[in-house]
Amino acid sequence: MKLVPKVQMSPNGPSFSRLVQGYWRMNEWGMSSQELLTFIKQHIELGITTVDHAHVYGIPPCEKRFGEALKLNPGIRDSIEIVSKCGIQPVRDNSSTRKVNHYNTSRKHIIESAELSLQRLGIDFLDVLLIHRPDFLMSVDEVADAFRALYDSGKVKHFGVSNFTPSQFSLLQTRLDFELVTNQVEINPLNMSSLEDGTLDQLQALRVKPMAWSCLAGSRILLENTEQVIRIRSVLSIIADEIQAASIEQVLYAWVLRLPTNPVALLGSGKIERTTSGVESLNLQLTHEQWYRIWVAAKGHNVP
Repeated sequence: MKLVPKVQMSPNGPSFSRLVQGYWRMNEWGMSSQELLTFIKQHIELGITTVDHAHVYGIPPCEKRFGEALKLNPGIRDSIEIVSKCGIQPVRDNSSTRKVNHYNTSRKHIIESAELSLQRLGIDFLDVLLIHRPDFLMSVDEVADAFRALYDSGKVKHFGVSNFTPSQFSLLQTRLDFELVTNQVEINPLNMSSLEDGTLDQLQALRVKPMAWSCLAGSRILLENTEQVIRIRSVLSIIADEIQAASIEQVLYAWVLRLPTNPVALLGSGKIERTTSGVESLNLQLTHEQWYRIWVAAKGHNVP
């Protein structure tokens, strides 16, 4: 099996593995620190060197548990690129002064969140820090000031966003003297908004690669029995036979990776067998017609 290749995320940005291991569901995997370290080593051996975190993932925090695994073999840090996200403040318990989940992109919160992620992970710097969700109260001058402070202190090497619209991306970029290196967005046949609202057009124009999350639509395409999903699943199965894919999961990853923005795709399973299956999707190539058959199945009508 070929190793997962590296791709440069933007003209002056970092290099990521074409597939990224997501750790947002880590607590569901039931792994000990040693088992987690073994899993990390296994996906590194496949060429998946980029890992995706966020300070809000998990109770206890997934970043802390990942850091405990890294402590067992600190040298692993030199083999991976660590992405984390900030900007969401959830209500954790009834004693909290927070009454509702909300977004916060103040300078103070961004810096404190990044420093908390570093502390949990037990590392000196993040390769990339993303704003997790657009904040309607976002002051781009404040965000830029926080980014600059984190960069100058060596705590974060690169910055990006997640779930931003093209106008929000452009607005923040106007205040930065360095480029945003990615926009992490949902891409799957049940959510094609980034294909339609200009998000991927903008990234292609800037030569910035998106990070595609939820390529399997949170497993909805595998499990739901709505008319739309049944229609999609049927077409995926037919195409899997045509291109000799081992599963419809592989076809879904191939559908996302076929996009001309050359996205990197996030994997979410803690089972190395499914990770390996995801890697094999890199060997699959959909024709234009096959790609659009999936689009048609999702839309329920032909192209105009």
